[in-house]
Amino acid sequence: MTKTMTFNELRKIKDQLPSGSMKAIAEKLNIDEETVRNYFGGRNFDKGEIVGIHFEQGPGGGIVTFDDTTILDLAMEMINS
Repeated sequence: MTKTMTFNELRKIKDQLPSGSMKAIAEKLNIDEETVRNYFGGRNFDKGEIVGIHFEQGPGGGIVTFDDTTILDLAMEMINS
């Protein structure tokens, strides 16, 4: 099941994360920290990858479609705890 939201909504979630969250998510999932940053709109593809997410330009920063919400789910857990 896919999930969509605007890029601005995704950035708002990222901005609510406590300090060190990118590293904590990366360690929990055993992936590169830059991959987590790319998930939230980063563009460092030399070190990280883009996984389970697609960006489409448009109003509100564009539309983001998630094929895999694992990183997003962990981020929301951190915000809500």
